[in-house]
Amino acid sequence: MTLLSFDETGVDVVYEGTEFRLDKPLIEDALQKEYPDVTDHEVLKMVDPDPSLSGEPQRVEDILT
Repeated sequence: MTLLSFDETGVDVVYEGTEFRLDKPLIEDALQKEYPDVTDHEVLKMVDPDPSLSGEPQRVEDILT
């Protein structure tokens, strides 16, 4: 299971027991879009090669408000 915790400056990730941070500029560069417009599904796909996606994708802007 992969856990994502979003804040204004990036995402804390726990993937297969390993904790790490994806900073906002890294995410924006990788996805070629502004951080508020990135979705949780897009970030999950960056981390997990075969993610279990459920529900509708949520934009970071909506998650943080």
